[in-house]
Amino acid sequence: MESSEEEVVLISDLIQKGANGARADDTKGMKSAIIDWITPKGQSLNPHIPRNVKSGRGFNHERTGALLCPAGLDWANTETKTKLVGGHIQVAGNQWPVFLYANYTYDPEDPWNGLLHSGLLVSAFKHIFTSPSSVDQEPKATRSGNAHIHGMRSVTKASLGYVATQARFVLTSAQVFSRTDHVTDSECFYNSILDLLDDTDEKDEVDQLMTWWNR
Repeated sequence: MESSEEEVVLISDLIQKGANGARADDTKGMKSAIIDWITPKGQSLNPHIPRNVKSGRGFNHERTGALLCPAGLDWANTETKTKLVGGHIQVAGNQWPVFLYANYTYDPEDPWNGLLHSGLLVSAFKHIFTSPSSVDQEPKATRSGNAHIHGMRSVTKASLGYVATQARFVLTSAQVFSRTDHVTDSECFYNSILDLLDDTDEKDEVDQLMTWWNR
């Protein structure tokens, strides 16, 4: 039995509402948890970042600002930092933040070095697709939780892009996740990651990356 066009639209709308609800849950949970992940062990953030308040995040805070600083720019440079804080440097969605890289270090000589290997991303992935309690544990990211429920047996390019987008959003001071928000430019950011991961010219590097995530 074929579905009518109206039914297809209705079902698509319901699926989208479900996806939006799930995304909101992911955002709410990670907004609090990420504070633990970005706080150096044995230390505290100064100034303190409230778990459920976003206004003090983004380039308004030393720690989140350093993580969101676009690769290739130097957060330690006073002039650069001042321009980012003041909004005089507009960060586009396809300007990737340094937190995507292993040890939060970008290598201009080898842009693939450490890309999408950061501990913050691993924690975010486990938080969303396994369970919040699994972040400090070793099991594979797709063993249980949401990944298992949805039959997801491996880390996918789309799920990796989604996690990076969520992590980036909760680090910013933006209050509402919106596809059309030109400040966070989340849709452009997500698409730029998928564009790279789907680029046939980058296949060898992408294969190595996905093997690392599914090890």
